[in-house]
This record gives sequence, C-alpha cells and structure tokens, in this order.
Amino acid sequence: MAQALGAESLGPLSIGETNLLIDLPRLSSEIVGEYRRQIESGYDPLGDSLCSLRSAKQRRKIGAIFTPLPVVRAMLDLAQLDGEPDRVIDPGAGSARFLVEAGRRFPTAELIAVEMDPLAALIARGNLVAAGMSGRARVLARDFLTSEFKEIAGRTLYVGNPPYVRHHQINSRWKLWLKAETAGFGSKVSSLAGLHAYFFLAIARGAKPGDFGCLITGAEWLDVNYGQLIRDLLVERLGVNRIVVFDPKSETFPGTQITSAVTTFAIGSAHSRVHFLRAKDVSSVGATSGGIPVSRNSMASEQRWSKFTRPNSRIPSGFTELGELCRVHRGQVTGANQIWIHGEHSAGLPSEVLFPSVTRATELFDAGLQLSDDGHLKRVIDIPIDLEVLCEASQLAIAEFLKRASKLGAKKSYTARHRRAWWSVGLRESAPILATYMARRPPAFVLNSVGARHLNVAHGLYPREPMELEILAALVRYLCGSTSLNFGRVYAGGLTKFEPGEMEKIPVPTPEALMEFVN
Repeated sequence: MAQALGAESLGPLSIGETNLLIDLPRLSSEIVGEYRRQIESGYDPLGDSLCSLRSAKQRRKIGAIFTPLPVVRAMLDLAQLDGEPDRVIDPGAGSARFLVEAGRRFPTAELIAVEMDPLAALIARGNLVAAGMSGRARVLARDFLTSEFKEIAGRTLYVGNPPYVRHHQINSRWKLWLKAETAGFGSKVSSLAGLHAYFFLAIARGAKPGDFGCLITGAEWLDVNYGQLIRDLLVERLGVNRIVVFDPKSETFPGTQITSAVTTFAIGSAHSRVHFLRAKDVSSVGATSGGIPVSRNSMASEQRWSKFTRPNSRIPSGFTELGELCRVHRGQVTGANQIWIHGEHSAGLPSEVLFPSVTRATELFDAGLQLSDDGHLKRVIDIPIDLEVLCEASQLAIAEFLKRASKLGAKKSYTARHRRAWWSVGLRESAPILATYMARRPPAFVLNSVGARHLNVAHGLYPREPMELEILAALVRYLCGSTSLNFGRVYAGGLTKFEPGEMEKIPVPTPEALMEFVN
C-alpha cells in the first residue's frame, strides 16, 4: 500500500542489499483512495497494520512502540510553545506519525525522518506522500546515532519517541560508543542506560543554540542512577524547560506497562526554572505551560527528579512523618535463596534455625491488613555465627548441611563473602509492621501478628517507641488507605519503588490522632 501511495517518490527504497520494492497485485483506486483519505484525516492505517503484523516480542526487540496519535498531538502542542521550527527531525520515525502532524503544524518546515527498520521507513514514505508533504520531506534509512545533518540557518525541532530498548539488548560495541562519546562531558555514564540515553546524547552532540526538542520516553531515568547522564545533559547542554510525567495508571501506550515522561528542551535557553507536571492522562497535558516551577540549581543538586512533580506540602496539624514514629528497614539479602530457603536440600536441620519469613511480596498483598498465619510461609535458614550456642545434635545436623551448601556454591556469592560468617544470613528481628516496596500499585502494609521475618522483598517498620497493638493496627489501616504512589520513584514498566527513606517521608497521624482510627 505504501508503494501504491507513491512512497518511491521520496528517493531510493533500498538499504544495503535489501530492495524494499516488491511486485504486488495492482490495488484498486477505491482502496488506495480510502487509505489516502484516512491519512489525510489524521489517522495512520499503515502504521497500525505494521503493528498488527508483528508480535509484541518482535516489536520490543527493536524498540518499536508506536506512539498513539493523541500523544503525538499533545506533544506537538507542547513543542509549539517554544516557537516555530525551520526543520523537524524525528530520530526514530517509525511510520512518521510525528512528522506528518508536524508538517500540518509547520507548513514550511523541512521534514526529516530517520528510521533503521526498512519496512517502517517504506511506510513513513507512503504516509508523507499521502499527506501531501513529499516536496519537503526526506526519509533516511539509517541509524540516528551516527547520522550527521547539514547545519541550517534556522531552528531545528527534534521530536519523537526514541526506540524503547533496555540495556541488556544493547551490544557491547554501542556501550563502548556511549562511554567514548561522554568522555569529555564529565557526566556519569552507566552501561545500564537504555537506548533513549544514547538518543539524548546524540541530539546534544548535533544540536546548536536555538534548536529545541520534545521527546517521550520511559520515566525511570528521572530517578535511577543510570539516568544521571540524561539529567546532566538536560541541565548542562540541552536546556530542559518542561517535564510531564504521566500517571502510571494512564496506559499512555496501551498494552504496555510503561510510565511515560515527555521532556521539552531549548538549546541555549536562559530560563532559570523548569516546569514539572504530573498528568493524569493525555487530555490533561494540552497546550499548557503550567506545572511546578523548579530552579535549575535545585535540579543539578538532586539525584531524583520525580519528587519535583509533587507540590511541596506542609505536614498538617495532627500529622507527622512516618519516620518520626518508625524506622523503616529493608529485609535481608540471602545471596542465594535456593540454598538459604528451607527445602529438600536442607532436610534434617533443627527448627531453631528455621524462621517463617516473607519471601514474596504477594504474601503481603494477599494477607490483607494482618498476617495472622505463618503456615504458608517458607522457612529461611539463619544459623548463628557462633555454632557452640547450639546443642551437639544441632551442631552435627548443621555441619552436614554446610557441607552440602558449600558444594552448591553458597560460600562464593558476593553476599556470603562479605558476611562475618558465610553461613549466617543475619535476619532482622521480626517487625511489627511489614510493607511491600515495589509494585505497580501502592504498598501493602500488614500487621505482623505472627512475628514473621522478612527478606529484601519487603520493608519492616520498627516503632521508635513502644506502641500499643491497637495503635499499630490503626497505623496499618491508615497507611493502606492513604498511601499514594506519588511518594515513590517510578521505574521502567510502571513499577514504583519506595526506598526506606522515601517511606519514612509519608505523612501519618500522630499516635494521639491515630486513636481516632482505633475500632
């Protein structure tokens, strides 16, 4: 269909030895006309067909997650706030959704699509021709990271959705390229960075003062260590001026579990403040310059930026921070769950070294407000450092187990090598309240009535001062009903994580006020 729409008018349709032109049955003028009308009306039937032809696994491998048209339009609304471009470049064009929309907004701008996927490049050509933009559009079937563009006198807008490719799918050659290209920047670079970091870097290398951009990516780079390069580039080189983070529940990209962020920037801009906005959905973005203003100095000194999407609110009367009432500690890391969780391999161990423990977050999600039975919990093996505190029979049983554990490699793990004794996991004392800390939903807080221990899938809340059971239960009820994802940090896939310090910042009623929650 792309060929029938005139894709070949935008230049050679081949990449290397791959000829993109194939012999097809002649399509009726009615069918071709219908596709053309849909494209002229703002739809992308060719791109939709490409997505339906390829499995989600195939598309994930190359990061081909096409941007829904409402998101495209909202992003162009934001881009227009920064002016009119003379040229528009989409660094990962797909079916050219962004360029077709940009062509309608900016009727005199040159349009350049860069796309490595041959079939998507062919479809992009067909869409641009059908939209009546063939006279000012080019589709380059190449890698944006190594592309150079002739400098123009006017302004260039970089807009689009860089391929969503995680670090483990990026080969070592490109990771070496990333390190080499950032060597002179003084920025922290990590091999765990996703491909979007490479695209931000490539734009920073090629853009000039006056150019501007609007990109949508996963939002995890706002907080994680391997997002530091992007944060440095935005503050020091790209001139970030606006960041919109979508609610994790909004499903900006239907069928995925990605929390998205739209970032706009203007090279050489002198704005001292950047606006952060948390959007419930696409309709709440629009052409708005609103949001929470944050100074660039504050951004440069902070390693987590998602906090800027939340208004600073004073703790109301009768409330305090959770950390004032409880210390929050992550559970213990075993280093090798297959060894240190009781099973057939550890038969014969005495019960005194087997501790019912929360080893999966679902055990807390399923418990409700109270963990009142430990029968379904697995037992974690926690042997004391000094074996002589145990009776002789227990010492003999443990000695036999340690021989088997050693053969299984228990001594070799990083965690075991850094313990005082490699065989002693060192579980924390049971916490009166247990909490999950990573999920696509608010944390579960559970009253630990059975004294279960917990591994690093959960946090333990330990009161700083003794608290009556009724107050603990009231605190659990309040936390379960009032804790928002806004207090955590967002990672790829829409996961929200609460580090201990972040959980301690949650506002809760004082012990006196909690009495109101007592049954």
